[in-house]
Amino acid sequence: MYDFAYQKPTTVADAVKALGADPEAKALAGGQTFIPVLKQRLNKPTMIVDLSKLGLSGITVTATTVTIAGMTTHWDVSHSEAAKKAIPGLVDLAAQIGDNQVRHRGTIGGSLANNDPSACYTAAVLALGATIKTDRRSIEADDFFQGMFTTALEPDELITAVEFPIPEKAHYMKFRNPASRYAMVGVFVARGPKGVRVAITGAGQGGVFRQTEMEAALTANWSPDAVANIKTPSDDLNSDIHAGAEYRAHLITVMAKRAVAAAG
Repeated sequence: MYDFAYQKPTTVADAVKALGADPEAKALAGGQTFIPVLKQRLNKPTMIVDLSKLGLSGITVTATTVTIAGMTTHWDVSHSEAAKKAIPGLVDLAAQIGDNQVRHRGTIGGSLANNDPSACYTAAVLALGATIKTDRRSIEADDFFQGMFTTALEPDELITAVEFPIPEKAHYMKFRNPASRYAMVGVFVARGPKGVRVAITGAGQGGVFRQTEMEAALTANWSPDAVANIKTPSDDLNSDIHAGAEYRAHLITVMAKRAVAAAG
C-alpha cells in the first residue's frame, strides 16, 4: 500500500466533511474490494475515511418496505428473519455472496457504491425498484446505476440506507464463478408495486441492466415458459476466459426461468 492519512468519524456529517475537504479521499465501508485494490497499489488515496463507526447498520421492516442501513453486512441481511418473511429472494441473494468471511465484512452500501458489474445486490435493487437514500437525497434505482463502476453518487456522498418495496413475488438465481463466487450471470425477477421487472448482473459490459422483453412477457404470463424462448442479444455481453457472450446470453434465459419458478 501507499501511505495515506486515516480518519474514523462518528457522524455522517463529519464523514461527508472529510471526504469533501480532500478530492483524493476515499470512503472505506466493508473493504472487500477497496482493501485488495490498495494492496495491489491500484489506487492512491491521500485520505481514507472509515465509515464503520457511523451507526449505519440495521434492518427495518414495515407493511410495505424493507429498509437496510448502508453499513449492514451481507451476513446480517442473510440472517434477518423479518427481511426473509418480507422478501425471501433478497435474503437468499445475500446468503450467496462470497463466503463467510466476505459476508461478515461486506456491506450493502459499499457494494452498491462500487457497482461492480458482477455484484449481486445491484440486480436486487434494480429489479425491486429500490430507492437509495444518501446523506442528502433519494435516488431511484433506474437513475442510480450509470455504467460499470459508475453511479449517480457525488464523490463526497454517502449511502445511508436502501429502501425496498415489498413485492408480491421475487427471486434471484445466479450462475457463479466457482473460484470468486461472483455472478457470471445473475437474474433477479420481481412482481410488485413497481410492476414486473427483470434485472441482469454479471453479463453486461456496462454492468447491471433490465431485460425489458422478459418483463413484458412475464407481465402477460408469469411463468417460466413465458421467458423460455427469449434470447438476450449478445452484442453487449461480456466474453472472457470463463464464458463467451453467447453462453452468457443462454445463461440469462436459464437463470430467468429458474428465478421465476423459485418465485412461485
